[in-house]
Amino acid sequence: MIENLSIAVQTVLDPATLMVVVVAGAFGLVVGSLPGLTATLATALMVPFAFFLEPIPAIASIISMSAMAIFAGDVPGALLRIPGTPSSAAYTNDAYALTQRGKGPLALGLSLTSSVIGGIAGIFALIVLAPLLGKLAMNFTSYEYFWVAVLGLTASVIVSSGSQVKGAVALMLGLLLSTVGLDISMGVPRFTFGEDELLRGINFIPAMIGLFGVAEILRGIVGGTGTHRIPGFQGKGFARETVSALWRHKRALGTGSAVGSFVGALPGAGADIAAWIAYAFTKRGRRRVRANTVGDAAELDDLTRPIVGASSANNAGLSSAFIPTLAFGIPGDTITAILLGVLLVKGIIPGPQLFTGDVSTLYSIYFVFLISILVLLPLGYLLIRLSHNVLRIPREILTSVIIAVCIVGSYAVNSSNFEVLLILGFGVVGFALERWGAPLAPVVLGLVLGPIVERNFMQSVIKTEWDLFQFFTRPISAALVIATLLLLFAPMLLRMLRRLLASRKRSVGAECD
Repeated sequence: MIENLSIAVQTVLDPATLMVVVVAGAFGLVVGSLPGLTATLATALMVPFAFFLEPIPAIASIISMSAMAIFAGDVPGALLRIPGTPSSAAYTNDAYALTQRGKGPLALGLSLTSSVIGGIAGIFALIVLAPLLGKLAMNFTSYEYFWVAVLGLTASVIVSSGSQVKGAVALMLGLLLSTVGLDISMGVPRFTFGEDELLRGINFIPAMIGLFGVAEILRGIVGGTGTHRIPGFQGKGFARETVSALWRHKRALGTGSAVGSFVGALPGAGADIAAWIAYAFTKRGRRRVRANTVGDAAELDDLTRPIVGASSANNAGLSSAFIPTLAFGIPGDTITAILLGVLLVKGIIPGPQLFTGDVSTLYSIYFVFLISILVLLPLGYLLIRLSHNVLRIPREILTSVIIAVCIVGSYAVNSSNFEVLLILGFGVVGFALERWGAPLAPVVLGLVLGPIVERNFMQSVIKTEWDLFQFFTRPISAALVIATLLLLFAPMLLRMLRRLLASRKRSVGAECD
């Protein structure tokens, strides 16, 4: 073991490998911070270069780049209210609200440090719990994956700002739009209206850009705030403020890291569902407004707490997604699916033999994860320090640049003009939903999780000839059903418990008098 560890350390700390980590990380920060260019796209762009590298540097390039891109997706969400990834959409409104209060560095600082800590927790799960979580993940069937997706959908409604009924309506709209395209089970067109472009369905990237980016621009134009500038960054002392907020929200940090490590280990779940579930567990139903001042500590805590929980789940899920990949050769998400191909090309066969054969390669992968997460801290800090320059650009110029980037990012999805029309259409829909008071994030989550829910439901009912009891009688499914019900009814139960305790206190006080 000592010899294998020594070989792994020498391999990873080789200057060439470290250079690959830094360069790939910088590339991930650039791509991830551009709306529409996701971590998956950045991974795909990195593959041709990885083929020319040695096995460990090739793996390091993809791991480092994906970790940076996941965090960088939070930057346009905090600055421009355009989430870079579906998981970022969970807390985009909270981060943007902090930026409007001049607390943009705090939002991004919390996202960065929580991502690093969550990533380390995911690495710990990868190293220590890989066999255990891998075996548990193998027990998941279509029933369990159905309930995991339902749990994520329930979370989006529970944490919706404003009316939960309107949040449910927004979610149903997203689920309805997710059915556009070819039927998953029958293969027949649905809601395409004879339009060939709709046969492949509605991609969540143009929808996300339109709902958040274009809708925000329309709101500024209609509201007469097209030239309004967001308050500048209060850069002084934000590192100290970030550490203080992290300490206050250490419970949310632990919750997000644990949720991300567990959910990320489930094949096909990934960081998106993990972030939404962690957001639901750390976001309170209503903000505690103690004062009307902008800098009220209670209100800021209610904005920063879910950022800590969800962003820690992001990178924890990214790391733990490699558990089924390395242990069983089953991709945990789209990024690990691409990396699996690179591993096979480089002659590294994932599976049990990886843990019993050339263990030095496995240890090298562990160290690559750790180095990549640690490198995220200085590079991410540099990105935060540079990002404030965006807010110095006059709003009218910035709006034109945002529109151009949105169009390019949407066009890059399928190299089609139809995606450009989609962002305009979703921009109008997003603007109308916000005027009605409905949240936008559930629409995106409905588009992302809708196909997962439908596919697993149809697989389950087809193989059991519509025996719905299987959804509730299997042990893991039953546990997930209970978790969903607790998440759904927890706010109401807590309110009832508070009223009961308050009435008992009043009765005790009356007796004492």
